[in-house]
Amino acid sequence: MKKSEENHPLIEIWKTFPGARNFNVLEYKVPPIERIIGEMFSVGEFYYYVLNLTDSTLTNHHENILKMHGLKKYPSHLKEIIDLIHPDDLPFVIKAEQTIVEKMVEIGSEHQLFLKPSYCFRMRTRKGNYELFHHQAIHTLENESSFLIQSVNIHTNIQHITSENSFIVLLTGIGSRKDFHQFKIEHNLLSLPDYENELTKRENEVLSLIAKGYSGKEISTVLVLSEHTVRTHRRNILKKTGCRNSKELVKKAFDLGLI
Repeated sequence: MKKSEENHPLIEIWKTFPGARNFNVLEYKVPPIERIIGEMFSVGEFYYYVLNLTDSTLTNHHENILKMHGLKKYPSHLKEIIDLIHPDDLPFVIKAEQTIVEKMVEIGSEHQLFLKPSYCFRMRTRKGNYELFHHQAIHTLENESSFLIQSVNIHTNIQHITSENSFIVLLTGIGSRKDFHQFKIEHNLLSLPDYENELTKRENEVLSLIAKGYSGKEISTVLVLSEHTVRTHRRNILKKTGCRNSKELVKKAFDLGLI
């Protein structure tokens, strides 16, 4: 069996995306990695790879993927990545992808290149144990029929920040889009801290940007708020979450699935 013919549990989910059955297996250009790095958020050791959504093949890997997972060669198919995910987390990953596809269909395919999904799951490391990774997918190419055909997937090891998965899926806008869609996936999991329901949608947005290192001025520009309002939101967030500084806010943002 050729690698391009390998099956994996996400294929059936992606087939529900409009036009997916009309994909042709082709070689597509390498996306602008420099721009991709500018759109990502990383607070630890990370790697990326280019995913061809027409046949689930992988190319243009960042070299860190080898040492972080103890691999001898670069994986050529998404199934090899999925095999690194903790078996208990795989049902969540499948449900997360289904949720993302459904929301993207609702928003409209004309916006798909400006929507970034992210969530967390455990992956096997070179030490032979499982550690928590943050997954981001930046969509980079669509064909002439506006069907999504390529993405850059970024995986960051966040075990040093938190080892607990919030089981929250986030779909955020990048570039010209300002989307902020958050989904809690029920998976017989521990509930989130009580303060989750105390934060307003705007406070969640501000917290997400604070954790990503945005300054008060930058947050005011992105969210079209005055700097005074941003400072007020920050004070309220610190009080509600019990955090003392930005470092603690980063961990809290992961716990709440805001990144």
